Amino acid sequence: MNKNSSTLFWLLLFVPLIAAAGWQDETAKQAGFTMPELIHDSSEHFTSIDSANLDGLLERIGDSRMVLLGEASHGTAEFYDMRARITMELIEKRGFDIVAVEADWPDAAMIDFFIRGYGHKPAFEKKPFSGFPSWMWANHSVLAFTHWLKDYNRYFASAEDAVGFYGLDLYNLSGSMKAVLDYLQVVDPKMAEAARGSYACLMPWANDTALYSRDMQSGKYRGCEQEVFAVWRDLRKKRAFYRQAEREADRQQYFSAEQNARLVRNAEHYYRTRYEDSIGSDSWNQRDQNMFETLLAILDYRGPTSKAVVWAHNSHIGDARATDMRFRGQLNLGQLARETFGDNTYLIGFGTDHGTVAAASAWEGAMKVMQLRPSHADSYERLFHAVKADKFLLPLRHPIQDTTRKKLLKRRLQRAIGSAYDPEQELKKHYFYASLPRQFDEYIWFDETQAVKPLADDW
Repeated sequence: MNKNSSTLFWLLLFVPLIAAAGWQDETAKQAGFTMPELIHDSSEHFTSIDSANLDGLLERIGDSRMVLLGEASHGTAEFYDMRARITMELIEKRGFDIVAVEADWPDAAMIDFFIRGYGHKPAFEKKPFSGFPSWMWANHSVLAFTHWLKDYNRYFASAEDAVGFYGLDLYNLSGSMKAVLDYLQVVDPKMAEAARGSYACLMPWANDTALYSRDMQSGKYRGCEQEVFAVWRDLRKKRAFYRQAEREADRQQYFSAEQNARLVRNAEHYYRTRYEDSIGSDSWNQRDQNMFETLLAILDYRGPTSKAVVWAHNSHIGDARATDMRFRGQLNLGQLARETFGDNTYLIGFGTDHGTVAAASAWEGAMKVMQLRPSHADSYERLFHAVKADKFLLPLRHPIQDTTRKKLLKRRLQRAIGSAYDPEQELKKHYFYASLPRQFDEYIWFDETQAVKPLADDW
């Protein structure tokens, strides 16, 4: 054996041992790290939303058709502003053309008209997003984002190809009924008269859906299921007739009318059965299935190359199977998206430790700017608060360090604040158990956050 051959032999013999030793050294090094240190080394830090480098995030999102962006409360400015920043990047660099949000269809239609100038301006008896919680969408962060969308859409030759803004929720029952009747009055007055007669069944409760739920529970009324179903069915039967006009605006108007009719049908069922559901599983599932059904309809309408960004609460967009919801028989939008689209869906959660939040003390109460309690000691939020970085993105599907993901799999408490916040009962009302890496594909952290600023004037 010559000298070169001998040297090669010994290298081949010892390289695996050296590699193994290196692996052991790395493992020992990681074992000596605390969880906050591992999270720090496994995350991408940024100093401000405007300056954050999102190239890595876009690479991880890849060719996903849907990106779901969460929020840990309905009243935190940083969540809205970061979602807007990410959405802008996805629109400009990845061709996303749908923004679908946890808002009611007729209200969102006003924003869609504003940013695209498409079809007839929706008619409202009162300004959109005036119902509880008005600050959730009527705030300065959303207003700034809609102006950006309007400016961006000017580059499209056709409004039909421009970025659209859509609502997924079903709370504005009266607004959806009005939109259906307004549409039919123009295209088919005879059917409008029939639909008006059918919707008359619901009109006494149109602006007080909670009363409809209680009255249905009392057994004194049979409900309006058949009537609202008939309007939706008849509208669909005449689809070809209503869509025969060649103008783009006419096609958009029919699509919107069809969605409103379906939403009236789904909302009637939601409110009719809401108080029969003792633990809330059925009503929750109805609502999220409606949101997913609406999202699928939008994707189908916009065509096979369409891509959607969804804005909703963490509890809707994080996979329910990774949370306590699973044990209550609840599903959600994120779970349905994963089950249907697999890896073509990317779920992003948000969190914070302390600061202020816009919320009411109780459902339908007045909005207040409230102080967030520091996070619970056994929560993910407390873990992230201990990280020596105030703002960061933590990849979970494609982790920078797999060890960090594995150690985060253990179920911990996670905070969720909706429209109402009760700091004195925070652990009971605003925490649940979850496995973060199974719930989300990515997590975005802001250690301190501020309340959104509601709009004082009309849009």
